[in-house]
Amino acid sequence: MSTRDPSKLEMQVLSVLWERGPSTVRDLLDALPDRKVRAYTTILTVMQVMEKKGLVNHTSQGNTHLYAATLSRAKVARPFLRGMVRNLFGGSPATVMQHLLADSDVSREELGEIKRLIEEHERQKPKN
Repeated sequence: MSTRDPSKLEMQVLSVLWERGPSTVRDLLDALPDRKVRAYTTILTVMQVMEKKGLVNHTSQGNTHLYAATLSRAKVARPFLRGMVRNLFGGSPATVMQHLLADSDVSREELGEIKRLIEEHERQKPKN
């Protein structure tokens, strides 16, 4: 893991920023997916570290800083997911999908979307 790679908490912050757009420290504190109680100063410090890593930047509005992700979700997710598939699932995307389907409550709508994505992938992939 390089020094630029996001920690678990930094990944949560990025996920909020990707969903909501530019946000204050208070907004982030209230929206983190794990719902753990954290001090404002903890998240402020995390944001300062993330800014040094180049993961976020900020603009000022009066006394308030609005933080925004500098990288797209795809740019962060691609190497993370490749490593997870390789290191945790022996390189098998099918095994990943099997675990996701077995361990998650997947709605009919989500299953339909997964099927649509697979069909789209098959259409776009060149035939050997």
